[in-house]
Amino acid sequence: MGAQVNIDVRTKGYKVKTYFKTVTLLKLICLFVITTCTSVAASDTSNQQKYPNQYQSWQATSEQVEREDMLANYPASIILWAGSSYAKEYHSPRGHHFAVADVTHTLRTGTPPKAGENGLSASCWTCKTPDAPRLIEQLGFEGYSAKNFTDLGKEIQSVVYCSDCHESGTHKLALPRPHAQDAMAKIHLPFDKQDINMQGAQVCGQCHVTYYFRPEKSNVVNIPWIFGNTADDIEKYYDTRRFFEWIHPLSKTPILKARHPEFEHWSRSKHAEVGVTCITCHMPTQQDAKGVEFTSHKVDKALPHFDSSCSGCHSSKTKIETKLAANKLTIETKAREVEALLVKAHYEAKAAWDAGAKWENMNEPIIAIRHSQWRWDFAMSSHGLYAHNPQEGKQLLDKAIEQANEARHLLAGILKQLNVTQVSYPDISTKEKAHQAIGLVETDLIKEKQKFIQNDVKKHWQPVSQYGY
Repeated sequence: MGAQVNIDVRTKGYKVKTYFKTVTLLKLICLFVITTCTSVAASDTSNQQKYPNQYQSWQATSEQVEREDMLANYPASIILWAGSSYAKEYHSPRGHHFAVADVTHTLRTGTPPKAGENGLSASCWTCKTPDAPRLIEQLGFEGYSAKNFTDLGKEIQSVVYCSDCHESGTHKLALPRPHAQDAMAKIHLPFDKQDINMQGAQVCGQCHVTYYFRPEKSNVVNIPWIFGNTADDIEKYYDTRRFFEWIHPLSKTPILKARHPEFEHWSRSKHAEVGVTCITCHMPTQQDAKGVEFTSHKVDKALPHFDSSCSGCHSSKTKIETKLAANKLTIETKAREVEALLVKAHYEAKAAWDAGAKWENMNEPIIAIRHSQWRWDFAMSSHGLYAHNPQEGKQLLDKAIEQANEARHLLAGILKQLNVTQVSYPDISTKEKAHQAIGLVETDLIKEKQKFIQNDVKKHWQPVSQYGY
């Protein structure tokens, strides 16, 4: 079936059947009065005047400029993602104001395709801008996704904005993206049948969710929830339809890629069980200078707003910080172990292929690599897993360690049969060395990208594509 969204909650000795229980009446009321702007244009003065607090807090996402080079922090991931665009550049996210510019400038989206090449699907715009639903309506879902990413660059005028979450002209929550509507239909929980808590989480979850592009349907965005939304269920779906994102150039493993599955992890968390949603923690209720309450649209970390976001359930900020730090350390330690094992497994598989290994012998270790890397990715691509669902994160990584060890054990037997006594593992202690190991020249990619930015983006695209650069 689908994701388990119905939760039984026991309170005061009786059972309440609901999607999610509200923590306090105040938080329920706050969800009902979420208000925001409604236009996509930068000159949208009517809603700036109508909802000044919401608009100003949304503007404050432009202050969230910090980001980290995740490939530099964890160069082993370059080996794991070899053969994909993720090995080229991968930064931590920053404020919503940078959504369009960051996807425009990243090396992952490349440059316009050469004659005869397909290039990158326009589906990569889907969660970056409210222009995406507009273009989907104009072109049709498949007509839109069949376009190249750079083909629609001139059409992108605004970043994540009011109509991404609300019906135009109202504070009523909306779910404008077809892939999210389809996903909820698959699990028989359409948006208009959800309670207000679930709707609030689902609005965020239309984008903060894992997905893939359906190659047989012009690369439309699809959420793989046919069997459910756990890592096991999604893996079953992918394995059943023999789907893969790319073939790893070293090990020949058909790789799966997770993409920020925050909604999936949250939906099985203790927070979800008691009705604490993305909005509760990341869009807390605030007061303006006149004492008027409003929901902050500066989507931000929760702890800086402990009193409004957390104190209803937690008595000590220090205790939460200590627990989060411990969870993060445990998850990071396990993740580094998985990465080290998988790097070796990829190179050991390469050594086996080079020595003449056959598919009938390699299938089992290759699948073990695929499944291990999928669980590592499903954990580590989820922003804030150590806070959202640390228990599931630890379980995923423990299973990934087990599967990676199994792959290496099987490969050791194959290598022995092939009389391979030594495997060469490269130095990947830095981003530069890891890039060198897979033959990727970052300076060439940057040069090509900057030429495209200068000749096309700066001349013909909207100013939003340059924000922050």
